[in-house]
Amino acid sequence: MTTIQIGDIVKASYNSGVYIGKVLEDRKNSWLVEVLAIDKHPTQGDLHNLGHIDKGPFHERKALSFREKMNARKRKTSLYQAAIPDYNDSLHKSIKQLRQELQSEDTDYNRAALKKLTDLETHFYYKHKK
Repeated sequence: MTTIQIGDIVKASYNSGVYIGKVLEDRKNSWLVEVLAIDKHPTQGDLHNLGHIDKGPFHERKALSFREKMNARKRKTSLYQAAIPDYNDSLHKSIKQLRQELQSEDTDYNRAALKKLTDLETHFYYKHKK
């Protein structure tokens, strides 16, 4: 197993999203990681009741911003050895992938999640549009 060190580029899960970033600090059970790109956009809705829209609040989850810091659990962090994608390109790619997954099946949950994703694009990500 390869050990991660400060300064390494890693892939880490955080709040239902997956990010590529640089390790800044060791915090015992987690790494302080600076976000450089997005690998998987965060899931929309209630993570404790995936696929349901009526069992609690339906959360809108934004992807972390470029250079935003996160505490990534060490067990959910691995070395990343490919080229680091451009943040804006990775944001658009992750949105496109999530949109395709949600459009693959017409369910109440997928429609609600697509609406949240569209709202994010319109009201938050608009500055990243090309």
